Amino acid sequence: MEVWPGVPTPLGATFDGAGTNFALYSEIAERVELCLLDASGREERVDLPEKTHAVWHGYLPSVGPGQRYAFRVHGPHDPARGHLCDPERLLIDPYAKAIDAARRCLVTNPFFDWTRDRLPDVPWHETVIYELHVKGFTQRHPEVPDDLRGTYAGLGHPAVLRHLQDLGVTAVELLPVHEFVHERFLRRKGLRNYWGYASIGYFAPHHEYAAWGSDGRQVTEFKEMVRALHSAGIEVILDVVYNHTGEAGPDEPPIVFRGIDNAAYYRLDPSDPRKYVDYTGTGNSLNMRNPHVIQLIMDSLRYWVTEMHVDGFRFDLAPVLARELHEVNRLATFFQIIQQDPILNRVKLIAEPWDLGEGGYQVGNFPPQWSEWNGKYRDTVRDFWRGREQTLGELAHRLTGSSDLYGGERRPHASINFVTCHDGFPLHDLVRYERKHNAANKEDNRDGTNDNRSWNCGVEGETDDPAIRKLRARQVRNFFATLILSQGVPMISMGDEVGRTQKGNNNAYCQDNELSWVDWAGADEQLLAFVQKLLTIRKEHPVFQRRNWFQGKSIRGATLQDIGWFRPDGEPMDEKDWRVHYARSLGVFLHGEGIRSRDQRGRAIVDDSFYLLLSAHHEVMRFTLPEELEGSWTTLVDTAEPTTVGTLYQPGDGIDVTGRSVQLLIRPRG
Repeated sequence: MEVWPGVPTPLGATFDGAGTNFALYSEIAERVELCLLDASGREERVDLPEKTHAVWHGYLPSVGPGQRYAFRVHGPHDPARGHLCDPERLLIDPYAKAIDAARRCLVTNPFFDWTRDRLPDVPWHETVIYELHVKGFTQRHPEVPDDLRGTYAGLGHPAVLRHLQDLGVTAVELLPVHEFVHERFLRRKGLRNYWGYASIGYFAPHHEYAAWGSDGRQVTEFKEMVRALHSAGIEVILDVVYNHTGEAGPDEPPIVFRGIDNAAYYRLDPSDPRKYVDYTGTGNSLNMRNPHVIQLIMDSLRYWVTEMHVDGFRFDLAPVLARELHEVNRLATFFQIIQQDPILNRVKLIAEPWDLGEGGYQVGNFPPQWSEWNGKYRDTVRDFWRGREQTLGELAHRLTGSSDLYGGERRPHASINFVTCHDGFPLHDLVRYERKHNAANKEDNRDGTNDNRSWNCGVEGETDDPAIRKLRARQVRNFFATLILSQGVPMISMGDEVGRTQKGNNNAYCQDNELSWVDWAGADEQLLAFVQKLLTIRKEHPVFQRRNWFQGKSIRGATLQDIGWFRPDGEPMDEKDWRVHYARSLGVFLHGEGIRSRDQRGRAIVDDSFYLLLSAHHEVMRFTLPEELEGSWTTLVDTAEPTTVGTLYQPGDGIDVTGRSVQLLIRPRG
């Protein structure tokens, strides 16, 4: 077969309309064979003829889209020095744009008609994130055709888009869709990697989520999905796993990086290069000290933005990316490169701000342009609603955007607020199970954590007791009301709005079955309507989605400022009130006419005013509407008694708030 020298960039397989250029980085390689494969697996080998600065490359004028290929890398096999070359192994191209079920790379056609695509470009402070799994969200959806369920095309189906729009979310955050593997230890137990945190192809959409086939058409299908979501005004954020890969350890054959240049791609143990440094608890960490590894990640990110039109990224175990030596470095090379990159510095960047290494808990420490999963928000809100003492002070920080963590250069949207996510109990289970029930994972219930930091009425699991069922339903509404009415960016976990359950399993990473998929037939329609109402309130009222911090000045004897804190008796909170150990109730005044802000066109923002009453006491609490709050107030939301909605109050009136519940009152502007 004819092969020309080609060029060293871009890396991977690049079709130009006439032929394909192949380029592979490996410092340790002595020879690289390009292996062209047909559908039956028959192989034709061609040596890449040129090497430029550790990149092997060649151009084949006769090769086009649909061609399957892989590499064989010749070089040293010396595990004691960290070298694992083995030309007997077919290796995946790290830059492959598509990978089929047999782990063969495919040359893809880069051309796609994006002319009808319009990026939603939702401002951060108006963003509402919905974390979902491509397969689990649509696999049981009754309005999605059978052949589209569990796929990219299914996620772009009009019925699915309608649910997301009606709910009121502005962005979907997709659990990993990079090509990933099902680890051998799971396959041996008859299980699968459901979550997908085992990437082996950072440019390739996972082939199992493709309805149209895994012969390269998954790329087009993914693009069609993005375009459909954008047409519905919904942004697409990818959960990406650049901290480690899905390649197994030394006891298993290489798949991609280990066979290409193990010592370049991975952090090896200096005392024993046969072992890997592990900051993730799941395996080998990528070597962020190598500029080619950083290039791989940056090229991948740019590809998903420029070619696939995604709107942002959530970085799994993000502190790993900042470990150039051992400690987490806030000004690491990775962050500096993103800061100056004209493509990436305009998209949404979200960090999971912890890893399992020493000093890995970095909540609040990421650069200004980043937002973070706020684990302290989750823990504080759970603690408050389970009735833990002395939480009011920290709750106040969490309700107002966590300025103690993100003040200064950052804004409230730096806080991604959440109560549940894919990792842990769904919200339905959070208030029903005190202990994990993970037997289905076949790890003797040793996996996952037992600390759910919630209140389950003292009864484990499901029950037919109507009083307990009512209490639990109220607790779910309390969590939603707190989450959606807090400053910062709310994130809802897939199916929580319809009461999805995992039967007490809080680590469903390997449950690719009905335990994890959304049961649309059993949807809690009343809960769905309640969540839709809350998100409508949030969307219509700027006071709940502020761009800047509250000033929080004293309101006694002065014009009311933008926020005020009150005891249940209607008196303003003073310093000692925050420290009362038994206090579990709080009134929060949000002055819509005191926002003192402007929109992006410079227009002054004026809103209605609100009074938020939160009580985690187990009995009815009598609140007094503060005298300072002039005007007529109307109950807008009550998580305990929907019949109270519409009740009118005047300053000085008493308001009975049911134990463990939330009320929201509104006073029209002016």
